[in-house]
Amino acid sequence: MGEGHPKTEPAVLSEAELEKIGVRTQVPPTSICAKTRKIRCSASTAKSLLFRFIPILTWLPRYPVKEWLLGDIISGFSVGIMHLPQGLAYSLLAGLPPVVGLYSAFYPVLVYFFFGTSRHISVGPFAVISVMIGSITDSLEPSGKFMEADNDTNVPILNEAKRDAARVQLAAALTFLVGIFQIALGLLQFGFLATYLSEPLVRGYTTAAAIQVLISQLKYVIGVELEEYAGPLALIYTFLELCSKLPKTNVGTLVTSLIAIISILIVKKISDKLGKRIPVPIPTELLTIIIATGISYGAKLNGRFNISVVGEIPSGLVPPKAPVVSYFGQVIGNAFAIAVVSYVICVSLGKIFAFKHGYKVDSNQELIALGLSNFVGGFFQCYSIGCSMSRSLVQESTGGHSQVSAAVSCLLLLVTILKISELFRELPKAILAAIILVNLKGMFKQFKDIHTLWKSNFVDLLIWLVTFVATILLNLDMGLGVAVVFSLLTVIFRTQMPHYSILGQVSKTGIYKDAAEYQKAEEIPGVKIFRSSATIYFANAALYEEALKTKCGIDVEHLIEKKKKALKKKHNKDKKEEKKAKKIASKTKETHDSSISNLAFVDIDMEAKSQEPRGDTTANGPSGSVDDQKSQNLKQPQSSDQPGLMALGLEKPPFHSIILDFSPVNFVDTVSIKTLKNIFKDFQEIEVNVFLVGCNDSVISQLERGNFFSQNITKHHLFASLHHAVSYITRNQEELPPTDRVKPSTKL
Repeated sequence: MGEGHPKTEPAVLSEAELEKIGVRTQVPPTSICAKTRKIRCSASTAKSLLFRFIPILTWLPRYPVKEWLLGDIISGFSVGIMHLPQGLAYSLLAGLPPVVGLYSAFYPVLVYFFFGTSRHISVGPFAVISVMIGSITDSLEPSGKFMEADNDTNVPILNEAKRDAARVQLAAALTFLVGIFQIALGLLQFGFLATYLSEPLVRGYTTAAAIQVLISQLKYVIGVELEEYAGPLALIYTFLELCSKLPKTNVGTLVTSLIAIISILIVKKISDKLGKRIPVPIPTELLTIIIATGISYGAKLNGRFNISVVGEIPSGLVPPKAPVVSYFGQVIGNAFAIAVVSYVICVSLGKIFAFKHGYKVDSNQELIALGLSNFVGGFFQCYSIGCSMSRSLVQESTGGHSQVSAAVSCLLLLVTILKISELFRELPKAILAAIILVNLKGMFKQFKDIHTLWKSNFVDLLIWLVTFVATILLNLDMGLGVAVVFSLLTVIFRTQMPHYSILGQVSKTGIYKDAAEYQKAEEIPGVKIFRSSATIYFANAALYEEALKTKCGIDVEHLIEKKKKALKKKHNKDKKEEKKAKKIASKTKETHDSSISNLAFVDIDMEAKSQEPRGDTTANGPSGSVDDQKSQNLKQPQSSDQPGLMALGLEKPPFHSIILDFSPVNFVDTVSIKTLKNIFKDFQEIEVNVFLVGCNDSVISQLERGNFFSQNITKHHLFASLHHAVSYITRNQEELPPTDRVKPSTKL
């Protein structure tokens, strides 16, 4: 057999050696001035910004007319037919006149057509946003504020015209502020804001909002008048009053509501069964309001059965009007909450459709588009818009490919506002309530999340439940705040309660796993490998240090204290011996002076003095050489002027090295750096070496800026991987370096 080439083993490199070989360079952070200097105004930059902020300039010139136009027209008519009844119905949720819902389905949708990046979502009135606005209008402009005494009977009656006018001004000011917040967040690149509202939080919140909508609409279903409550427990008070007024139910209104609900459910079921057999879904809501309006007008339901109807709906468009600034201070907090909720719902739904159809939704541009839609709507008596799941699904399923379908629906709504809206003045409010309740069916299905999350993730279940209960008890705005705070606290708590483990090598593979979970994972003799599943920062740094010392199985503080006591005892003993030696030396001197004439005693005295240095040399050991003393220091990470644990009569720890696995760590702060220094210091005191492995470059840079490295802690204590650190330690365990000096790389 021929001689084969010897197999070369990879070198075991510490971080210091790796940086030297790899020639690591320090990248200085870019200053604001440097970033500003890079900004240049040019024609290409201006064009790029223009196309970015007005996406229609990008996609409309490339619009495939033959392939997409017919589908968009059909989709636009289908969505427009849904906009009409939902706009009328959701305005009731917002406590506003029905025509405001039609305005909100026209102006903002038209603006989104120019600035939006999603092709399939249908923006406009949305139940959750509507009920949020309704809680604000009820609290700031309650009906009791507009009660006036009747001239004939002197009985207080509600002046609905004044109340509605005040509420429209309030909603417009709120919508204007929502737009300002969304535009500002979009320009500041806060599109990532949606990530802070997790899916369990959003679903729990919308489910609670569905309960709010349900209870708020029951008064229209049974035909009773209720007081308007605001603040915490408002929903509870409303529900209790509703129960107390059940005996006063208007039977005609209840029958109308039940017939409408059952009819809508049956027709929707038939439409779903037919599916693709019909080109467009059956316009159930539109047919319902047309038929109900005809029956109400013919049978005079309002006069004969006292069934409440929509009333006068003005036709035509309104001129723009500046928002009332005096409302801003009262609704600024609510405006921010609505801005965030509407954006999160829109961008989440937009990303679902974008992923399905293979295009990208720009989160920051979506914020700007929604903001401009609300900003413009604030001048035209609109209220804040959201994104409807039901309309978006219809827009996609009926062949919609772009927001051209939104433009088609706007044309349909424009005709309705100008010519047709006044025909619906005899429409019973119970019909609109029935339409709203049927459309809540999808939200109520989210109660199934409880069972799913119970099996999959208990923390997410807690977020869902806390969000739901807080929203029910504290109202929509405060409930959202509590939900966000609780959600973030769960993240903090999980970092404070990570999984700590001691790792072992799996069957000599170079792979290290938790020794408590893997039977074949064996700890390296004399080495403890410690890992935390979370990053280390100020909130859990002390817990990390405590867990490390607990997992190591020794009381580090107690051993250090025993060492200090032993050193103190030895120091006192040395002082006593020094004093005793001085006394003996003094007596010897006196004897020497009195016996100076005796040459024999002089010779003996000189001989004793000449042997003193040799006595000091042998105290270091048999060899007494300097190299032997350095070798002794290499074995113990301690100061050269202090005796070791063995010399003090103390038992050494059962391990000589600790490896801290920093692969899960993505950042360190000043508190964690201080904690690491304390760990190095404490274990050095008990003659244990400490090494860090798996630090990424950003963590190393943070350690450098935090003055972590010193004479005692160098980059020779850092290794790129666990296996490198273990290989280095096992090959050098007989002569481990002191903590301030580590030998260069060793071949495996």
